[in-house]
Amino acid sequence: MGKQVFIAEKPSVAREFAKALKYNMKSRDGYMESEEAIVTWCVGHLVTMSYPEAYDEKWKRWTIEPLPFIPKEFKYEVIDSVKKQFQIVSGILNRPDVDVIYVCTDSGREGEYIYRLVEMQAHVTGKERRRVWIDSQTEEEILRGIREAKDLSAYDNLCSSAYLRAKEDYLMGINFSRVLTLKYGYNVKNFLNQDRVVISVGRVMTCVLGMVVDREREIRNFVKTPFYRVLASLQIGDKAVDAEWRAVKGSAYFESPLLYKENGFKKQEDAQKLIDTLSQPQPLQFQVVKAEKKKETKNPPLLFNLAELQNECSKLFKISPDQTLQIVQELYEKKLTTYPRTDARVLSTAVSKEITKNIGGLASYPGVGPYVKYILEKKTYQNLAKTKYVNDKQITDHYAIIPTGQGLAALSSLHATSAKVYEVIVRRFLSIFCPPAVYQKIALCVQRGNEHFFANFKVLSSAGYLELMQYSFGKKTEEAEKAKEKEQEEETDTACDENLLNILSSLKKNDIIDGNGFSIKEGETSPPKRYNSGSMILAMENAGQLIEDEELRAQIKGSGIGTSATRAEILKKLVNNKYLALNKKTQIITPTLLGESIYEVVNCSIRSLLDPKLTASWEKGLTQVADGVISQDEYLEKLEGFIVRRTEYVKQTNQRSMLEHRFREAAKYYPAVKNKKS
Repeated sequence: MGKQVFIAEKPSVAREFAKALKYNMKSRDGYMESEEAIVTWCVGHLVTMSYPEAYDEKWKRWTIEPLPFIPKEFKYEVIDSVKKQFQIVSGILNRPDVDVIYVCTDSGREGEYIYRLVEMQAHVTGKERRRVWIDSQTEEEILRGIREAKDLSAYDNLCSSAYLRAKEDYLMGINFSRVLTLKYGYNVKNFLNQDRVVISVGRVMTCVLGMVVDREREIRNFVKTPFYRVLASLQIGDKAVDAEWRAVKGSAYFESPLLYKENGFKKQEDAQKLIDTLSQPQPLQFQVVKAEKKKETKNPPLLFNLAELQNECSKLFKISPDQTLQIVQELYEKKLTTYPRTDARVLSTAVSKEITKNIGGLASYPGVGPYVKYILEKKTYQNLAKTKYVNDKQITDHYAIIPTGQGLAALSSLHATSAKVYEVIVRRFLSIFCPPAVYQKIALCVQRGNEHFFANFKVLSSAGYLELMQYSFGKKTEEAEKAKEKEQEEETDTACDENLLNILSSLKKNDIIDGNGFSIKEGETSPPKRYNSGSMILAMENAGQLIEDEELRAQIKGSGIGTSATRAEILKKLVNNKYLALNKKTQIITPTLLGESIYEVVNCSIRSLLDPKLTASWEKGLTQVADGVISQDEYLEKLEGFIVRRTEYVKQTNQRSMLEHRFREAAKYYPAVKNKKS
């Protein structure tokens, strides 16, 4: 019987596999070996796509005439810096005493691609290949993955999708970057007074640039509209509370052109006229129309996928998505959490049946022991499979990021921020086994004449899971922050205590309430917010839509822009290229003048690259290839047609004069940037 080979993506992962196998492994140069098996690794990518000059020397020089560049067969080569490891891996895979290869690269499209390139370049034939697909690096999960490994051919569609993604990025990048640089690079270089400009274009990267520039221009063009709200001060018990006037049906101002909205006037003098009318006769009294009491429950949010975690860490710790990914990758490699590059925010049915292992392992984790004890004693995990937190249909490659309940000894070696990120994951996970938060609410409506005033009161009667969400590092929960923001926006909402709630609860229709007077509250419309690094990741996940409400996000979720594995890197590249600026303290993202100039070049030549919906449709197509819905050839034909048409259009048109005008318009907003035309 021949030997088994286990090939991982990184040396650290390979060591975990070697430990789990419990063979008498001896370390060699680039691998480990025992009598039964060999464990080796890649170190990320060992093989890459060849540059165009590998096909023909003429492509070494950038010229516009021969474009587009679309090879009939793609060439690949070993990356120079890792040639030694490739030779080691290639030799092992082709050894005559090896009969089974276990592919243990990361369980996703990119991990699949890394191995398949190596196998192709090493010309491996005649071996049985099995795919190990795991969700964490715990020993039991590694052994389960090996035990249940499927034949590698079961992942051929995923492999096709991976190859296509690489070909797509390669062809778009080479053709569009070259044709736009050759056509308009001089204009950008000349305008910005730079020595050299390469217009770097990418399927996802350019779309993200467009989202940031479009948002910045929305903010610039936004015109603030003032409005004036009328508030009545009501005396309820020993407290004065405000109620807001609204022009409902029956009001003298119902659907009046004097209103900005139903609760605000366009002019202050019209608001004052209403107050003058309502101030007489005295005494100032209001009649209760309704005082509705109701209970509101708030359930724990869904679990973290990578995008949600990146957004949360951007808010809590002001770290970039790339930093969050590095941290959660470290937590995964230390066996503390499950696989990080996931789009799912739910668990699988299979995992839900064994979830007590994850819960029980956290009993000794500081700050959550009492909650773990409560969950296990009350067995609140028993019906987990019937809740919104478990849904097999919403899982593609991996379920949500959760703690494994193992590896806690590694906590002492973590950086402070990494430890905090782990705590965020732990508390979010445990919260789904806790009861909901319960609020008592009263909606009050009072009337004076034909005019109505409204006030909402809310008190937290049972904290439920919110009690668990008090972080040890003193940051308020996302829910608390959102609640505070909402209260600031809806200023008729009144903080309430039990005493006031009891008085309000006793009010009946037609009761009379004394008033203390009226006031005018001036407000103004607000421009849209700039993206921060976290909200940008969320917007990318939702095809360009920044949707704050998590329930709505879950409902409309489809193919986004990029993938959970690539979004952070794309954002980082845009910043490194100086197309975008990232404020490290606030994580706010803004365009640079160079970025806006690139945007204008793309906007007048290949505008569809700026469309998030179109970019998302390409990503959806890759998913359909992975799912076997469409073939690799169908997708490639569509891709090549798009590249040919757009490249030819750029070659045949001239937008230089229009671009000069647009560059000057953009430059007005960058007075600190010196350029020849400013």
